[in-house]
Amino acid sequence: MKFSIIFDNYNYNKNLQSLWGFSCLIQTDNKTILFDTGSNGRVLLKNAQKMGINFKDIDIVFISHSHWDHIGGLDTVIEENPNITLIIPSSLSKHLIKDLKSLVKEVVVITQFDKLSDDLYTTGLLGDRMPEQSLILEKDNELYVVGGCSHAGIHTIMQKALLLDKPIKYVIGGFHMMNKNETEILNIIKKFSTEYITPTHCSGDLAIKLIKEKYKDKYIEGGVGKIIEI
Repeated sequence: MKFSIIFDNYNYNKNLQSLWGFSCLIQTDNKTILFDTGSNGRVLLKNAQKMGINFKDIDIVFISHSHWDHIGGLDTVIEENPNITLIIPSSLSKHLIKDLKSLVKEVVVITQFDKLSDDLYTTGLLGDRMPEQSLILEKDNELYVVGGCSHAGIHTIMQKALLLDKPIKYVIGGFHMMNKNETEILNIIKKFSTEYITPTHCSGDLAIKLIKEKYKDKYIEGGVGKIIEI
């Protein structure tokens, strides 16, 4: 399982441009998935090209939620490769969903927890204020969880994944703890259930620091340009 962060407000590779948002390319044994598309298609494409990533190799684009910093590059991805399966939350505008169906090979609209393929699941929409889906991948009876902003709480997303009755190997994404204080963050970290972890995007500097202290060598730094192989 290989994760390549191609859009992030944290910068790992100084040759790439960082802007607010998140996008991660996930390569499994049999498919290539783009999780979210950041806020700017031009920057997303330029970063991908510098990392040796070709959008024409993408099989699936998975959109977590409707915020601009996660769907801003979608048009660019579709222009480069309309032959994709697009997995989107039902909370997107019905007009946007209709348009997208005319632009790509297939659109799958998600509301509830669902098995998308033998090794791929969606949590379904979690949270009321900002409904959001997260991605769960399975390999060798272990789970890998990817969150966009985790508005419902990254610990809530982990608990949803654990309903598959398999341990979580790795969690990556925005954890949306940037406005929380130390006590609140530590109480959330206590609820985590994963071996390796990469907090980035909207996780917040304090949360990243506290998670790094907790997980030590099982903490993996994020940021645009970071490539993670678990």
